[in-house]
Amino acid sequence: MSRKQAVEGAAQYFDSGEFRADLARRVAFPTESQDPERAEVLHRYLAEEITPSVERLGCTARIVDNPVPGGGPFLVAHRHEDDSLPTLLTYGHGDVVRGHEAQWRSGLDPWRITVEGDRWYGRGTADNKGQHTINLAALEQVLAARGGELGFNLKVLLDMGEETGSPGLTEVCADLADELRADLLIASDGCRVAAQRPTLFLGSRGAVNFSLRVRLRDSAYHSGNWGGLLRNPASVLANALASMVDSRGALLVQGLRPESIPESVRAALADIAVDGGPGSPEIDADWGEPGLSPSERVFGWNTLEVLAFTAGTPHAPVNAIPGSAEAHCQLRFVVGTDWRDAERILRDHLDEHGFPMVEVEVSSGVAATRLDPESEWVRWALDSLRTTTGGDPALLPNLGGTLPNDAFADVLGLPTIWVPHSYPACAQHAPDEHVLGSLSREALQIMAGLFWDFAEIHR
Repeated sequence: MSRKQAVEGAAQYFDSGEFRADLARRVAFPTESQDPERAEVLHRYLAEEITPSVERLGCTARIVDNPVPGGGPFLVAHRHEDDSLPTLLTYGHGDVVRGHEAQWRSGLDPWRITVEGDRWYGRGTADNKGQHTINLAALEQVLAARGGELGFNLKVLLDMGEETGSPGLTEVCADLADELRADLLIASDGCRVAAQRPTLFLGSRGAVNFSLRVRLRDSAYHSGNWGGLLRNPASVLANALASMVDSRGALLVQGLRPESIPESVRAALADIAVDGGPGSPEIDADWGEPGLSPSERVFGWNTLEVLAFTAGTPHAPVNAIPGSAEAHCQLRFVVGTDWRDAERILRDHLDEHGFPMVEVEVSSGVAATRLDPESEWVRWALDSLRTTTGGDPALLPNLGGTLPNDAFADVLGLPTIWVPHSYPACAQHAPDEHVLGSLSREALQIMAGLFWDFAEIHR
């Protein structure tokens, strides 16, 4: 019984073809949560695929209906070994974005694994079926290496609606808070900073989506007869946006800017290079908050992005001043931002800058989360990854994107550590989604080592 045995068992699981077989079976379920007609498939994935997997771990499992109408189901599973042992909660999601079969390269099928060299193609290989398959298999290897015991209590939560914003997840965590109580969350989603560098992240930036509208008239008016006499809503809105984001992309709304980057966060980001891999765009060195490194701009700061801007009929413009203009925007923000009051902050900013005619509507928001990079849990996890790989893992205080980590960090009050098993060029959410076989093999070993080390904490 040894750590080495668990890690080697994880590698053998990959080498034997079992990982490919398990993943292929799961990819074949078209679990498109964005398609209401797939509701039955979402339930079958939990009943036919995940329930048997967690039962092999000695868990008792049940499917929980979503308290939000139209939301996907959840699977909750438990394995209790002893009250004196630590308890681990792990999370994943079995739903995927739409397959978009017609957009995949010839010879590829989103619902079938196709292996080309190191690339394994299929919808969900990277997000998130490959990732939770790795974690469940690594737990099996620890169970086998320890002679039928994990050495800790295990709780599993699988979400079938993450790709639609995880409706109901917060409510389920609140309702089942006692049942899901644990010492630590270890979960996997998102991407490493680079394919070759194992990565930990401790939370995610939050997001607020909002719309700005200028509605001045019901009709458009001839630009020759009325130009210079009528306020142009597109010009007004463009200037309003310019008061919020400058010509270099820096956020100007004072109430939505971070006060500073904590030193622990700055230190963690010091050796992080932002590189999306082959095919990624070149970073604009002169864009974003002045004085920050690229990693600090995307992981340690707030940004306001204009996602869409319309006025008139762009596909068939006419010689007329439009009656209205509209922009859809998004604030990505770090811990410490007063995001729940974003609508008032935006309203005050626009009024102060002379734009009372610009309407503000906030449509959605998700909290930012971040475990302290100096936490003992973080040092423990980094040491585990170093022991397994012999290398220096990357530590991200939080993702630049957004995950439903607030359900665990805020509702359940857990320290949260995420270990991603994909890489930036995996085509997540796009046609030709894939995972790297070499990365998956290493990830299986990493997770077996991490779960083994969790059992050793209180020994």
